[in-house]
Amino acid sequence: MTKQHIEVITSVERRRHWSREEKERLVAAALEPGTVVSDLARSAGIHVSQLFRWRKELCQISAPSLPPFVPIEVVAALPPPDPVEATPAPRARKKTSIVTIELGSGRRIRKRQAEAIQAI
Repeated sequence: MTKQHIEVITSVERRRHWSREEKERLVAAALEPGTVVSDLARSAGIHVSQLFRWRKELCQISAPSLPPFVPIEVVAALPPPDPVEATPAPRARKKTSIVTIELGSGRRIRKRQAEAIQAI
């Protein structure tokens, strides 16, 4: 008959609870320039992956959420120019249309698109 090794656990190790303030303090310290994250985690008694998880969770909460769609406003196009009295023979020509998108910071994006049309 062989003897089996039995391990008896006499203490119960419980999970530590970190308050939000403690998490924010450690994450802020980890974001400072020149900080070695593994050294910071080791000094706090946590694993480095736990610190990265807290950073991910706290940065997602504090980041402003942007709407999935940005509202746009469609405005009337400029009226067409007066027709020319004498028109040459009909021929194919290119018509350029411009789409303008005005961004919130006063910036504009303009896209030109050329379409071949048949003059009548």
